[in-house]
Amino acid sequence: MVVALEALQQVKGMSLEEFLNYDDGTDTVYQLEDGELVVMPPESYLNQRIAVALLIYFAQIGIAPECLLIKTEVVVSGMRPTLRVPDLLVLSEEGAQSLQGASRSTISLEMPPPQLVVEVVSPGKENANRDYRYKLSQYQSRGISEYWIVDPMEERITVFVLVEGLYESRGFSGEEVLESPFLQGFSGDRTLSAVQVLRGGVNS
Repeated sequence: MVVALEALQQVKGMSLEEFLNYDDGTDTVYQLEDGELVVMPPESYLNQRIAVALLIYFAQIGIAPECLLIKTEVVVSGMRPTLRVPDLLVLSEEGAQSLQGASRSTISLEMPPPQLVVEVVSPGKENANRDYRYKLSQYQSRGISEYWIVDPMEERITVFVLVEGLYESRGFSGEEVLESPFLQGFSGDRTLSAVQVLRGGVNS
């Protein structure tokens, strides 16, 4: 039975446990934001292509497959329960081990944070605010070492690096090569430009 969006908006103050057990009988995907259900609209073809291209690139430069995840839930700190679903994330080996045998792909607060989270911005001011403002502060508080915002509308990638508990950022566009402490340990002589990522055509 399809539940009307108006009815969903009345579900407030939901706990994390309630969210993880929630099932409205549809295939709708939700995030939990300040204790409220937020519907996640279907991704555009370009956004999906960008996430998959980065996944393939990360695998090619030697990141273990078990550490690469798409659409995995990440619990973040906040006044009320909040759970995000990044487009792509990279776990440490310890983080991957903590998910072994789990019935649901959810990174809880008790687990090691992802090493890298990537969000591909969808059109609309609300989506941009969510990625550039709210998720930024939440991922910073969660201790995620790097956060990439890939923005196809602005044709820009912003790399945030955690330094002494706070994010420092740098933007990249066009043929500029991404500079990332995370990538330095894997990429060797291979470089990755902003335009490669934004076109969703990262070459081997």
